[in-house]
Amino acid sequence: IWRQTRGQVTHFAAAIGTGGTIMGTGRFLKSKNRAIKVIAVEPDDAMHGLEGLKHMASSIVPGIYHEKELDDKIQVGTEEAYEMVYALGQTEGILVGQSSGAAMIAALKLARTIREGTIVTVFADFGDKYLSTNLWIGWQEWRPERLQQVIVKWQKK
Repeated sequence: IWRQTRGQVTHFAAAIGTGGTIMGTGRFLKSKNRAIKVIAVEPDDAMHGLEGLKHMASSIVPGIYHEKELDDKIQVGTEEAYEMVYALGQTEGILVGQSSGAAMIAALKLARTIREGTIVTVFADFGDKYLSTNLWIGWQEWRPERLQQVIVKWQKK
């Protein structure tokens, strides 16, 4: 991330699973530039449907996770993460899982709050391992007009 952005990264957002990505990457980036903002992404509800992600207030907190090292947290809903999974598949040709959909939503939410900067997120899951799960139930009902509604929704926000 540091090399690929040539040190221009200003914000790093990653979903909380075990806590390894957000804490390890966040620590490294802050060692390079203390001004970089590290933002954790978590489900907005304890009873979420985002496989692999932790809602920290209702979870057993992994030992590696230290919230005081974060600059912020962004909560993402299950439905909006699923919609982003579908949109990424249809518009970008990227097959990802729900934690990646949540990460993308958080990056977009974050982008709306800053005037300039370089936001980096991580798509930590590929969608193939979820093909037999509830993630793809809505896919068959997904239509191009629905995709357009999601795109318009995110452009307006």
